[in-house]
Amino acid sequence: MALVELIMPKMGESIMEATILKWVKNVGDKVEVDETILESATDKVDSEVPSPISGVIQEIRFQENDTVEIGKVIAIIAPEGEDAAPAPSIEKSTANGSHSGNGQNKNETPVAPKPELVLEAADVIPTERTSSTQRFYSPLVRNIAKEENISITELEQLEGSGLHGRVTKKDILAYVENRGTAPQTQTVGSQQSTVNSQQSITTSENTEIIEMDRMRRLIADHMVMSKHTSPHVTSFVEVDMTNIVQWRERVKGEFEKKFNEKITFTPIFIEAIVKAILDFPMINISVDGTKIIRKKYINIGMATALPSGNLIVPVIKNADQLNLIGLTKSVNDLAGRARANKLKPEEIQDGTFTLTNVGTFGNVMGTPIINQPQAAIMAAGAIRKKPAVVETEYGDLIAVRHMMFLSMSYDHRVVDGFLGGSFLRRVGDYLEGFDPKRAF
Repeated sequence: MALVELIMPKMGESIMEATILKWVKNVGDKVEVDETILESATDKVDSEVPSPISGVIQEIRFQENDTVEIGKVIAIIAPEGEDAAPAPSIEKSTANGSHSGNGQNKNETPVAPKPELVLEAADVIPTERTSSTQRFYSPLVRNIAKEENISITELEQLEGSGLHGRVTKKDILAYVENRGTAPQTQTVGSQQSTVNSQQSITTSENTEIIEMDRMRRLIADHMVMSKHTSPHVTSFVEVDMTNIVQWRERVKGEFEKKFNEKITFTPIFIEAIVKAILDFPMINISVDGTKIIRKKYINIGMATALPSGNLIVPVIKNADQLNLIGLTKSVNDLAGRARANKLKPEEIQDGTFTLTNVGTFGNVMGTPIINQPQAAIMAAGAIRKKPAVVETEYGDLIAVRHMMFLSMSYDHRVVDGFLGGSFLRRVGDYLEGFDPKRAF
């Protein structure tokens, strides 16, 4: 059997690279299927990368703290029973030279054959971050900081030269060297001056410069990219939520007692969105150049605010195959693990439509930015009591109703006003037609 190339696996939508934190296995070590080979980190998830086969590590192509593009070969594995000696890692190859002399020992093992099979890790297992801050520090940097008694506050003030401002070994060693000769306040002042000169910001006692954390930088890049990619159009409808509000108030106690789950409005919104997508399947699309890709599966992303203030979008896969109970369990599970930083990489990718609930912040409506490569995103506003005209068999009456604005931004390259507006209105119709007598 051919040698196997292990590639850096995809760990989420829009994530294009990951940093190698630690090699758990070394060249020559045996591994079993699903046994962890290395630990890696992205802006959103820390992960353990398992072996897709049983075998022996033949070659390691990147060092710890290296940032690697998704899809790059990171290691070579000889399948179990393959008669091939371990190849040197990049570190050893560089140290010993790439060419051997004329005095090569006859007993030396010949160079292993070029791998023919490429495998991505079957699964990626998330791990919790050890740092309490949102900025990422490699284990090497953290160890140096610990040995040199450098506080987290000091680390936060360091300007990193690595990718996205990451603090590298070189950065922290340079700081340690200068730390003994220059007061800390001068170092910080110098760094702030550099930032000021780059951003043309005049500082004073009344201003503060706050460096974006890695996740915020990723979100910023993604939002700018989305606006550059898609011409956004936003439509609005107002929805009478009275039946849903009264039904939820009536059943929430029994629902929690029976299913051990709290029912919120989010799964009800998702249920209506799924029904509308089935009616208007051309909303469930993405664009690839001049091609429109219609997804035959419905994966609903739900924007979730994190305690840090950042945002993550876990995805409910095949939402059209779940009833309201199943949607409630999925919503609560994903939201809870998102806030605890315990989502798996595959749980934040492959969404086809996104819902964000701006009503949780007390906002009545919003104009959300499309979560690329999707074609539309819906925002649910706050539900408020308002006087509204109600049609009855006795004529029109004014009554107090629970009203809510729904808004939807869509990619006007492929979704025109008729489709976007009709879809949004259909979601509103499903919500207003909610049966107040239904069980669950």
